[in-house]
Amino acid sequence: MTEFLIRNADMILTMDDDRQELAGADLLVRDGKIAQIGHRLTSDGEIHDATGCVVTPGLVNTHHHLYQTLTRAVPGGQDALLFGWLRTLYPIWSRFGPDEMFISAQIGLAEMALSGCSLSSDHLYLYPNGARLEHTIHAASELGLRFHPTRGAMSIGESDGGLPPDALVESEQAILEDMIRVVDAYHDPSEGSMCRVGLAPCSPFSVSRDLMRDAALLARDKGVMLHTHLAENDEDIAYSQDQFGCRPGQYAEELGWTGSDVWHAHCVKLDSAEIDLFARSRTGVAHCPCSNCRLGSGIAPVRKMRDQGVPVGLGVDGSASNDSGNLMAEARQSMLLQRVANGADAMSAREALEIATRGGADVLNRPDCGRLMPGKRADIAIWDVQGIESAGSWDPAALLLAGPTRVKHLFVEGRQIVRNSQIATIDLPRVIETQNLLARALAE
Repeated sequence: MTEFLIRNADMILTMDDDRQELAGADLLVRDGKIAQIGHRLTSDGEIHDATGCVVTPGLVNTHHHLYQTLTRAVPGGQDALLFGWLRTLYPIWSRFGPDEMFISAQIGLAEMALSGCSLSSDHLYLYPNGARLEHTIHAASELGLRFHPTRGAMSIGESDGGLPPDALVESEQAILEDMIRVVDAYHDPSEGSMCRVGLAPCSPFSVSRDLMRDAALLARDKGVMLHTHLAENDEDIAYSQDQFGCRPGQYAEELGWTGSDVWHAHCVKLDSAEIDLFARSRTGVAHCPCSNCRLGSGIAPVRKMRDQGVPVGLGVDGSASNDSGNLMAEARQSMLLQRVANGADAMSAREALEIATRGGADVLNRPDCGRLMPGKRADIAIWDVQGIESAGSWDPAALLLAGPTRVKHLFVEGRQIVRNSQIATIDLPRVIETQNLLARALAE
């Protein structure tokens, strides 16, 4: 049996069913789970003094493209809209291979961990030069983050009227076969799982109707989740109406892409009928506010989604369309955008933090994560509120208004991943050096 005690936190924001906030409290961890939360707890294990700190659940990232950490701030894509941005980057991504996938995943996940993220999904939809999904899975395992990779795919290239170059698409038979392979090899459906695998055709403009339908049937046969991009911007809506004769939400519903085992990224342009459909079917949404701003896509109607009962989590999206992977910054941006769209009282700091923790866990069907309660997994973020970011704050627990965006300590399944704001599990300076070498080689 292994246990440790987090003692004397200024505040524990539990995100439990009652949203309890406990001042001067302790949290006992035993064998990777939360054993007890209360005051004056004792333990024979290691003691972590949380005086001057706020404790939250580990944050949950519901949408990422980790490979894109190798193509941040590419000049040709800095000021482009979505489709132009993709056309700039596809030729660069076609030069990736296994090393690029592994190192970029480690960098992206380490960056996420430093922002307090304990569980991240990833949407990998291109596999050039021998790259495979397990290159990212191995990266996450070595770092120690809880991971939900998805086997993405593109099957319609430029010669068939699609957006990606032909060199980056795969045959649909090969895609389905590899989906079966990675699910059978790496998906762990058990409570406390460190790796679950989803199926994720990239988008309606890069795969066929048949592949969307077949992936949905396969996912339900295997008991895994489905993920794709949907209704990201005006171009996306126009493409759906021109090619399919309907809006994206209707297209998704017709192909079996609604339900509690489905989550869609972005959903910036969902209309009222689509929001109602997602609410009734419990279809999840990965809200990516910084990327939506960066690409000029718009402000997702998160306030309306939440009010109607749509499950909403946060996503940083790919680093090439965000140029950062900080989930605390993402939560703050979400809060601010809803206020811009709907008024200063549209979203509180605590609600945005809830979306970043419990909300994301619920979207990924992980009720064992995203909340601090006895019996739940010990995914815990500790935030130092004695620094300059919180100086003068009357409410240190309002982290998104005045607080750090870099975590002090992070535990995943009770294992310490971040210690004193530094990655504790891998040699991050060496990984950064390798990443920069690979990026320079791609730029030549």
